[in-house]
Amino acid sequence: MRYRVRHATRYDYAASVDLAAHLLHLTPRGDLPGQRVISAGITATPAASRRRATADHFGNAATWLFLDAPHTSFAVVAEAEVAVDLPAPPAPDATPPWENVAAAANGLGAAGDAWAAAEFAQASPMAPASPAAGAYAAASFPPGRHILAGLLDLNARIARDFRFRAGVTTIATPVEDVLSRRQGVCQDFSHLMIAALRALGLPARYVSGYVRTRPPPGGARRRGADQSHAWVGAWLGPGAGWVDLDPTNALVVRDEHVVLGWGRDFGDVSPVRGVVLGGGTHGLAVSVDLEPLDPGALDTEPRDHAAARERAVTPG
Repeated sequence: MRYRVRHATRYDYAASVDLAAHLLHLTPRGDLPGQRVISAGITATPAASRRRATADHFGNAATWLFLDAPHTSFAVVAEAEVAVDLPAPPAPDATPPWENVAAAANGLGAAGDAWAAAEFAQASPMAPASPAAGAYAAASFPPGRHILAGLLDLNARIARDFRFRAGVTTIATPVEDVLSRRQGVCQDFSHLMIAALRALGLPARYVSGYVRTRPPPGGARRRGADQSHAWVGAWLGPGAGWVDLDPTNALVVRDEHVVLGWGRDFGDVSPVRGVVLGGGTHGLAVSVDLEPLDPGALDTEPRDHAAARERAVTPG
């Protein structure tokens, strides 16, 4: 499946900004089996006085923009064309018991890519190894259960047990609050699942990206469309690699998502973050479209770009 991505962000400031530095994670990863970036570009208004492209600690594409002329608004538009056909995961019963995966991540009999996965078994600010979340996940991981079988069960339970509702949480809402409220958005459900898996000693990472704006013909609309989306990457053990799971939609990620990047939690891969001198209070508008380009993939829903695909910065 080929997609066109357009992600627009605009800040309007109450007072002039004299200096600004912005870190962007807005370029899709092009080094994945099954994801190829055909083209990608980022445009900023006003134009940056200095710009630097780099890769972060996790191998994600990152762009620094530095502005040294006074301005009262800042807009950045990222556009890309991406081909996606991520490989299917192995059969659940072909994956090892979850306890073996946890042991490998903790250095016991470690082999293959265990050293790299181990980092994602550790607590992070927004996805700690929460005992309460671990207790919730325990029902999906009885002794000896194959790791992928447990992951699929947990993924489905979160989609079933939690209500998708915007505006009841912020990026600072703790995992324990999400667990008690049983509602939130994709960021909340992803942090919850990651925290639950880390509590069991299992590596899990936060994946930032997009889910297609309109569903396939005859399909259900995905929760978290029209904005930045988030899901979970889970390690299946040495040699088995990673599988991406979307607990907001109870999906195995294959061809309806585009991966921007991953980290320990949202703080590592925020699409736009920065530091400004001046500005005072500000308003923020974000709009996202992920549209299929393949013949026959478009549905018949009318396009209404005036219908304010403007969302809060919180993904999901």
